[in-house]
Amino acid sequence: MRSGAGLLVALVLAAAASPASKPDEIAKRLAVRAQGQTPLIDDVRELCDRVGGRPTGSPACSRAVKWAADKLRATGVDKVTVERFAMPRLWLARSAEASCTAPEHFGLRVAAAPGSASTPRPLEARLVVAQADQLSQLPSARGAVLLILSKEMKTLDDLFDEYMRNRPLLEAARKAQVAAVLLQSTRPRGLLYRHPVTLAGEVAPLPVAVVAREHAARLARLAGQGQVRVRLQLTNQIGGAYQAENVVAEIRGRERPDEIVLLGAHLDSWDLGTGAEDNGVNAALVIDVARGLAAVGQRPRRTVRLVLFTGEEQGMLGSAGYVGRHAAEIAGHVAVVVFDLGSGRTLGFYTNGRDELRQPVDELLAAGGLEARAHLPDALDGTDNFDFLLSGVPNLVANQDPAPYLPEYHAESDVFERVNLAQAKHNDAIAAVLVWGLAERTQRLAPRQTRAELDQLIRKTKLDEQMKAFGQWEAWMAGKRAVPPP
Repeated sequence: MRSGAGLLVALVLAAAASPASKPDEIAKRLAVRAQGQTPLIDDVRELCDRVGGRPTGSPACSRAVKWAADKLRATGVDKVTVERFAMPRLWLARSAEASCTAPEHFGLRVAAAPGSASTPRPLEARLVVAQADQLSQLPSARGAVLLILSKEMKTLDDLFDEYMRNRPLLEAARKAQVAAVLLQSTRPRGLLYRHPVTLAGEVAPLPVAVVAREHAARLARLAGQGQVRVRLQLTNQIGGAYQAENVVAEIRGRERPDEIVLLGAHLDSWDLGTGAEDNGVNAALVIDVARGLAAVGQRPRRTVRLVLFTGEEQGMLGSAGYVGRHAAEIAGHVAVVVFDLGSGRTLGFYTNGRDELRQPVDELLAAGGLEARAHLPDALDGTDNFDFLLSGVPNLVANQDPAPYLPEYHAESDVFERVNLAQAKHNDAIAAVLVWGLAERTQRLAPRQTRAELDQLIRKTKLDEQMKAFGQWEAWMAGKRAVPPP
């Protein structure tokens, strides 16, 4: 009979030599673990219920950063740091009130649009109504409140169009000399949401608010019969530059520690709901992947970084800050994977203009017994892959079923109860297996693009049109955004 110490040594040696230490077996173990009993769902509930909505710059966001750093430290990763980055301007909503004062008196449900100016005092004015697709035809309406009617949002394309019209809308409102803008909610049943009308820390030149869809429709019908007057008061906290924070965890690679695979999600959210679908569930996913990777008993070949960004809702400023801070390491970033579409099932990945990423992703997921082949070639501008894309780094964004995400996007209804718990665990498995495979793979996922290749990708995918619409093009051309490849 062996001694206790001898038996322990034998078990350790057997475990080291067992198939479980092979990369594919580790991938399978990660997949099984993620879909079993893990703290993932408890973490989502805790973040939503104990912290709640967490706009960057708010006390709640600071609490979320501490919460996430503590959670990541408890996973057993090698290092957790809180990294500061510059935010150009503070914007937080404080109060919003509105009513119709003529020809009838009734209250209006409104929410300030992020980036909106405040009303210096309660504003009462006549109402002018226009369709969202008729902005170029606005007549002069000096001092009026402009109501913009829009169709109900059904798809991601509809949501994208809502952002694309921001700049033309504000320019048309300026030319028409209106005093304020009301945007008809694109969601039914009185649902309000935060729709940013500016990005990158800008403040709109006039007050803007979202008004309940049904209230907007009533106002429009009344306006068709005669003059309508409305009263609006928005109070927002608007301040100068300040420092915000990302949370960065690291598992050091055993052979190529200077090569980095990054898994990221944004921790910040808007504040009408509690930021469950956007993006608390995926912030919790990143934390749980850290647990799984730290527990497998073998370091990956490359370093894995797990990053929770803030400043995403203001124009991906946290990930931009990370790229700037780590500029000297960007060439060593082998791949970046971002989750930011709620708890819908991961169908595949946006390859961001790089079709060569499809096959290796399929192979890595298959090693864990998983499949997600509905890859899309679109280059995304709107989540935390953006500055990595502009730096030439191979990047993937989860292509998730939008059904759980879209109705609650930035809305009062974005709460824990809306999370698809079973699919969130499946997404956890996809993320863990993919990140492990990318870090363990002998070859890089793909080379970093050259500047010429990147310029071609930007034109081919029409990313330049998105960047111009979102006010990012000038900063990119001036070399103030990303770390462009040579």
